[in-house]
Amino acid sequence: MNLSPLAERFVLHFGEMGSRWGVNRTVGQIYAVLFIAPSPLNADDIVDALGVSRSNVSMGLKELQSWRLVRMVHQAGDRRDYFETPKDVWEIFRTLAEEKRKREIEPTLSFLRDALMDAPGDDAERHAQEKMRQMHELIDLANGWFDDIHELSPQTLESLMRMGAKVSRVLEFANQLRGVGRE
Repeated sequence: MNLSPLAERFVLHFGEMGSRWGVNRTVGQIYAVLFIAPSPLNADDIVDALGVSRSNVSMGLKELQSWRLVRMVHQAGDRRDYFETPKDVWEIFRTLAEEKRKREIEPTLSFLRDALMDAPGDDAERHAQEKMRQMHELIDLANGWFDDIHELSPQTLESLMRMGAKVSRVLEFANQLRGVGRE
């Protein structure tokens, strides 16, 4: 499989970004190749496209499957495993957010809950616990917001995101209405 110059630039960029996102370069490149492929690819196709070892591709595919960003599919009459990314970018976004939450946010919340259960031994620990409590409240609030956002349809979520800071005007207006009703 030969990549066009545009596809090659995209794949190389995703490899560079992969290391910033916590996966290695090859995993990022494998994902990019699968994302832009018009049909599912088998491991040999990916090896040919990237020029990396078969074992590297196998390990990368397993990692991407563990993130639920790649799924295995089968082709009629072919015993090889083929791989593809979800077609819908909103599904990809939600999956990434869920996996990041599971791997990063939930362990942090758990740690903070445990740390807040300990009795502070001195003023320094009381101060540290207060800061941890503030962090816990913020992360917990964001986590609850994520739950709410997760339930929105892709169309509603896209509309909300396109509104951006304009949402603050709606909130200001709602607050004004509440204030008017109290006078």
